[in-house]
Amino acid sequence: MNGGVNSETGKEMPRISIRGLSKHFNGNVVLEDVAFDILPGQSTTVIGMSGTGKSVLLKCILGLLKPDAGEILVDGENWLALSENEHLQRMRRIGMLFQGAALFDSLKVWENVSFALLRQGIAKKEAQERAIEVLEWVGLHDVSELMPAELSGGMAKRVGLARTICHKPDIVFFDEPTTGLDPIMSDVINRLIVRLHKDSGTTLLSITHDLKSAEMISDHIALLCHGRIHRIVPSNELRSDKDPMLKQFVEGRAQGPINCSPWGKKIEEAIDR
Repeated sequence: MNGGVNSETGKEMPRISIRGLSKHFNGNVVLEDVAFDILPGQSTTVIGMSGTGKSVLLKCILGLLKPDAGEILVDGENWLALSENEHLQRMRRIGMLFQGAALFDSLKVWENVSFALLRQGIAKKEAQERAIEVLEWVGLHDVSELMPAELSGGMAKRVGLARTICHKPDIVFFDEPTTGLDPIMSDVINRLIVRLHKDSGTTLLSITHDLKSAEMISDHIALLCHGRIHRIVPSNELRSDKDPMLKQFVEGRAQGPINCSPWGKKIEEAIDR
């Protein structure tokens, strides 16, 4: 689906718009009034400390967690107001690369890659041909008949990426795409994500604490801090931006304004021990 133009403002309608999103667990605030937009074809990465709610945010957008408040708009449609069946239909537009690749152990590589197509009733031969096509795209043309247990970590991640794009989604989510990979394989994955964005114009939302990856794959980078999106900057301004919280995170300093939060207090407690 193509993004439209807002008839009231004359501006391009966001592909994804998060409004007032909040999520609490047992009285603990994880997300509080989170708000940001992603335009069609834009690549945005959310960064932040471990435990600040990046994965919770992604799970809320995907419908794996129900937020306590807020709206998740995709092309202006509030996905939180959809029925379960309507939501499942909309999810056909979505591709998701999980942190650990999340391949099915009992299925061959090509069956993993074409899983969404097979679930949609696409003929087995057609699905297999498409799977081999995207495996070639990630540089793994000769692994289609292997089982996941026969793959290295880097190969499994690339198979996961192939599965993510096999059904030609127009929105793709990445959960820590380089976690657990060596520097060279991390660069391979980053370059594949950049090529996907360049070749297809797909809208991308990633979460990571890998700054090198964030800078490489993103148009814009958002800092999630104290349960909110604190700041959004163009990726090429990440290291020059003067915002104190963003600077502390980018420079990797244990002490700074981020510490005025439950997560920051844990850091200070660890330092003081």
